[in-house]
Amino acid sequence: MPQTVARLLAQSLEAHEVDNIYCVPGESYIGLTSALLESNSIRVIVCRHEGGAGYMAVADGRLRKRAGVAMVSRGPGMSNAMVALHAAYHDATPMVILVGQVERKDFGRMALQEQNYSRLLADVTKQVIEVNEPEQASEAIARAFHLAESGTQGPVAVILPEDIFDAETDAELDQPRPRAAAGPREADLDQLADMLAKSERPLVPVGGALLADAQYDESLFADLNRLAEEWVLPINPTHRRPQCFDAHHPNYGGYMGIRVPPPLISEMKKSDLMLCLGERMTDSVSQSYSFPAAPTPQLPFVHVWPDPNEVGRVWRPTLAMPCSPHEVIKALLKRGAPPDAAKRKGWVDGLHAIHRKLLAKEWEPTSDGINFAAIVCEVDKHLEPNATITTDAGNFGSFVHRYIGFRQTQVFLSAVVGAMGSGMPMAVAAALRRPNTQVVAFMGDGGTLMAANELATARQYGANPIVIISDNSMYGTIGMHSYVRYPERAFMEGTRLTNPDFAAWARSFGAEGITIRSEAEVADGIARAFAIKTRPVVVHCLTSGIQMSAWRRYSGETLP
Repeated sequence: MPQTVARLLAQSLEAHEVDNIYCVPGESYIGLTSALLESNSIRVIVCRHEGGAGYMAVADGRLRKRAGVAMVSRGPGMSNAMVALHAAYHDATPMVILVGQVERKDFGRMALQEQNYSRLLADVTKQVIEVNEPEQASEAIARAFHLAESGTQGPVAVILPEDIFDAETDAELDQPRPRAAAGPREADLDQLADMLAKSERPLVPVGGALLADAQYDESLFADLNRLAEEWVLPINPTHRRPQCFDAHHPNYGGYMGIRVPPPLISEMKKSDLMLCLGERMTDSVSQSYSFPAAPTPQLPFVHVWPDPNEVGRVWRPTLAMPCSPHEVIKALLKRGAPPDAAKRKGWVDGLHAIHRKLLAKEWEPTSDGINFAAIVCEVDKHLEPNATITTDAGNFGSFVHRYIGFRQTQVFLSAVVGAMGSGMPMAVAAALRRPNTQVVAFMGDGGTLMAANELATARQYGANPIVIISDNSMYGTIGMHSYVRYPERAFMEGTRLTNPDFAAWARSFGAEGITIRSEAEVADGIARAFAIKTRPVVVHCLTSGIQMSAWRRYSGETLP
């Protein structure tokens, strides 16, 4: 029996287990909004900016087994959301974005807010699917989810003309495609097992594709831990993927983030084999393509990633394995460890000892504000085993990765690509997806005023994150880069910020606002923040600009 395209689309989204959709309402897709509200099976989360809605969908794509979903209107709405598409594309995060378009009869006339989305979004999506025929609407949704969740995961855009929603169709509901996960070839496993057996100083970076597998199979972390223990391997979580391995496990071999500290990276470079399990290997992880060197690595290099287009794209690996990292782990466990695997224990213990020293809760006081290390270390005392932590982009995030020993039962969310403005929206999405659990967002003063207006969305839907703002009155990362590259030049006027009273700002939303002005106030202020359960909390921390990151500070007692 014929029905409207809008109702068929709503049923298609339901079939793909969509329960939350993030949006800023727009006239170009109001036909779909009304159908979703009428069906009352999918919660439509009304956000305050399309960038925020997009970031929430990105977070949702990492918190559940299916892609996160956002809806935006044509033209300005889609343009505002592109920052989230950029993050999802570079971070390999599954996301489906539904985009309103002008009516079909007006195509090509440069009608109000009309854009060619196949051109506009070509470099920030896996595919743009234009639905111009009612019969293809449900098929387009099924294809979008399949593409977003397969291979190198990423965002897919579905373009929906304004007049198509009321059109009728007797097309059947297109059911979700089964997830395809490639397994390793036996010949490749033979070679990998041989390489591991011969290696005395291996490194095993683990990253985003491993986390994606973990969403589908909760046994992954247990299998990874067994592999590390039985094969005596050091596991190295990569840039902004700290929850891949428990930082307190004796086989934790160090965090391969951006700018690995000299004591650790110098030891890592003694490695005789690198096995990348589910890590794409960007410039951030590879220390600007120097370790491993691109395009020819300086050590045997095995790349496991679920996409044949990725392995070999930048590096020439010794062994390329375009398959699920979990399937590789399970296959190695089935084969059993080599009899002399214990020969690597000294190597693993040495790396872990360096890691533990770097994780120590030690810092130096600063004269121009609180060393943010004091804040982060205090927060770590209150974090529960199932807490969600988000960070915005900025040097303040280095304190989080240095001082918090993440566990595999915790969740970490951030824009791996370094996009600012993601911290608050991701925290809101996490609080909605994981109710009655701790959600803590770390943000800088620069990123806060990019998307923290989504605090209003948190209040509207009963999400209660704890937001920690580091306020050093500057774009700290850019200040650091300016100082390092051009130490003889003044830079403060190009990075300085004039900020509001963020605690008062928070109270204007109906959230709790707390200000911490000195280290003496840290313990009490953070304890107060974690004691509040019924509304969001914003903790305004007046922090040091001299301490430019967790590892580096300006010389002298005043900024240059």
